[in-house]
Amino acid sequence: MTYFSRRGLRSGRGYAVLMASAALTAFAPGAHAQSADPQFQNADTTADADTTADIVVVGAGETRSVSTLLPANLDALPPGTSIQKALNMLPGVSAQSIDALGLNEQSMSLQVRGFSTTHLGYTLDGMPLGDGAYNNYNGLTISRALISENLGRADLATGIAGLGIASTSNLGGAVMYTSSNPSKDLGLKISQTVGSENALRTFVRLDTGEYEGLSAYVSGQYARQDLFVDQGAYTRSTSKQINAKIMYKTDGFRLTAFADISRTNQADDAYLSKETLGRRGWDLGGYAPDWQTYLSRNACAVTTTPIKCAPSVLPEKSGDVTYTNGQILRNDELFYLATDIDIAKGLSARVQGYRHTDKGAGNNFTSGLSTQGTATTADDLPVQIRDTRYTIDRDGILGSLSWRIGFNHFEAGVWTEGNTSSAARYIRNDVKGPFDLGQFFGGQPATAQWVQETDWTTRQFYLQDTVSLLDDALSFDFGFKGAYSRSDARAVPGVAKAAPPASTQFATGTLMAKDYFLPEAGVRWEVARGHELFASYAENIAMYQGGFKLGPQSVTQAIWNVQGSTLKPETSRSVEGGYRYVSRMLQVSLTGYWVKFDDRLLQYNPCPTNQQQNPGCGNSFHNAGSVTARGVELGVLLKPAPWITWYNAASLNKTTYDQDLNFCTTTCVLYATDGKQQVDTPKQLFSSMLTLTQGGFSASVLGKYTGKRYYTYTNDQGFGGYATVDLGLSYSFNDFGPLKNTKLSLNVTNLTDKRYASNFDSSVFAPSDPTGSILVFHSSAPRQVFGTLGVAF
Repeated sequence: MTYFSRRGLRSGRGYAVLMASAALTAFAPGAHAQSADPQFQNADTTADADTTADIVVVGAGETRSVSTLLPANLDALPPGTSIQKALNMLPGVSAQSIDALGLNEQSMSLQVRGFSTTHLGYTLDGMPLGDGAYNNYNGLTISRALISENLGRADLATGIAGLGIASTSNLGGAVMYTSSNPSKDLGLKISQTVGSENALRTFVRLDTGEYEGLSAYVSGQYARQDLFVDQGAYTRSTSKQINAKIMYKTDGFRLTAFADISRTNQADDAYLSKETLGRRGWDLGGYAPDWQTYLSRNACAVTTTPIKCAPSVLPEKSGDVTYTNGQILRNDELFYLATDIDIAKGLSARVQGYRHTDKGAGNNFTSGLSTQGTATTADDLPVQIRDTRYTIDRDGILGSLSWRIGFNHFEAGVWTEGNTSSAARYIRNDVKGPFDLGQFFGGQPATAQWVQETDWTTRQFYLQDTVSLLDDALSFDFGFKGAYSRSDARAVPGVAKAAPPASTQFATGTLMAKDYFLPEAGVRWEVARGHELFASYAENIAMYQGGFKLGPQSVTQAIWNVQGSTLKPETSRSVEGGYRYVSRMLQVSLTGYWVKFDDRLLQYNPCPTNQQQNPGCGNSFHNAGSVTARGVELGVLLKPAPWITWYNAASLNKTTYDQDLNFCTTTCVLYATDGKQQVDTPKQLFSSMLTLTQGGFSASVLGKYTGKRYYTYTNDQGFGGYATVDLGLSYSFNDFGPLKNTKLSLNVTNLTDKRYASNFDSSVFAPSDPTGSILVFHSSAPRQVFGTLGVAF
């Protein structure tokens, strides 16, 4: 489906980029790598990570705080759980999602050291995944990019990501995912999972084995699960995904190709307020499949419909009324081709070309008049469809040149990306009855609220030297990067019968964020065998965000004309230092940090989440001063015997506003926010994971405590701390006939059935909420149980 015309033919160019990237290495080997750290550049170091019983590895040898999550960590969680959710056990991390598998994208959030999802960086095998926003405009989540069984490792830099990270949003660290390499042996793996809420998941992976340097795998998954809310129909979410990877290796040369095709169709859940929770409980759903009662409730707001009005009766209020909470669709295709070459002794190069396209939609039934296109009003219904559409069309090239000479390790890299994204919202008035919203709509909608297309241009480069002295007991790294990001937004008519009115159409305008000297420096000293001290400093700048709810260009032209020239890009300065110890039985990491977050962009919309694009509503953005974060993190991994692993993490964080908030709508009010804790930032986080293995038996228990979180800037409203427990049990049988391994698993999420406020909607944060009426949070999933049978040939 073509939503509206695009300038240029990007797709042909994009595929040419992929085909040409390998050849470019021989002629221009000075592009960009995922990180300045060798462990992040060489996927071979992670290919067999799943053969170890370790669950977390402390980043020994680093000048900054890094934790590495290995696939064994996933044993406590059901197969198919989002890798991002598995990060929740690491120091300083709060990962949220309404569902047990962590796959519902509207409810996925990640918070690290006071920085939210969209202020972190994300890569897969060095390739940028964007800023993790739900309304993606420059990437996709790791769940749609990589099937969880294909994870090689996940490296979390909690504060300073490194100069080479391919990200324009990493003000507060980054997550660098690495896919597993093809196995050297021919093999087939199959697993089948069933569980709560009609969950069903099938995973298959076929490895070709290695032949004269060539190896490959192809894998696929199908998953489905229903929502846990009180709704009788249209609660199913599905995921279909294929990963494939091919590698060819000879002495001094490696060629890697990767492909991901993903199709997700997610039933959405309602945002709740404290007031709604008190009346309706945790599991508020829609009227489906009771269409007639839903029509009668909506008829009270539409005067010309022949349907008789039946007003809501407490505990229901008219604002609660919905048939379903909508359906979210995302179709992604992601490819890369990478070449690694040893040019000479100590001199190597890497070039990677990638391409990503996305087609998305969000569909909801809403109150309004559907006329059916007929002259009579006898068939009019008080229901319309809100049809939101998204596209992404991006491609880019990365590469690096690495030169080791004497005690120096020099690196230089560049990254360039072109992207055209779009967002549009249409209203359809041709509703004749209930049907499944999990589809891309064709035809011509009646009206458009806004239609906007944006061209994004990204350029980055970096230079770095790492100096190793005293037999590598002492090392320094220092360097800088330059960043340039530009977004050119255009309001366009779209495909509706009626173009969007000037009062709601998004703006035409340009934003640019650039800084050509962003320094970073670090030092590491191994004071005794296994004992290290480290310290780092970094400066960063973030690109202005996109997306129809997050970006400063998603405002009316009138608001843009007032604010567009006054906005400044967000920046950060980070200092961290600490101690780590690594031995066979014990790993310890203790880190302290100080971060200054300047020119933070504050978004405000005066309307609830489900009404934010109605007349009289709309976004506005303002630079609202600075935030200071201070904290300390501790991670301890104990392995007293081969059959037991115990990991613990503790984090204390004080992230506060540095000024009172002068909040202006029609008038200005000064709110006392100076010194108040930042919204959605818990002061305390504690996690513990115990893993036992004996013979074929394995058991994992994962506990996590998340401290109090506020959703108002004055801290007058929030939710108290809570603790959750997840349990994983499995037994692996010996080889039997052609079966190399048969494994039975049982996973229980939220073992104690604790209900709590899961993720917060950052677009509705407000100075205060005295009545608790802001629709700001999703409810957590109840206790859920999953069983899995896996076999390998």
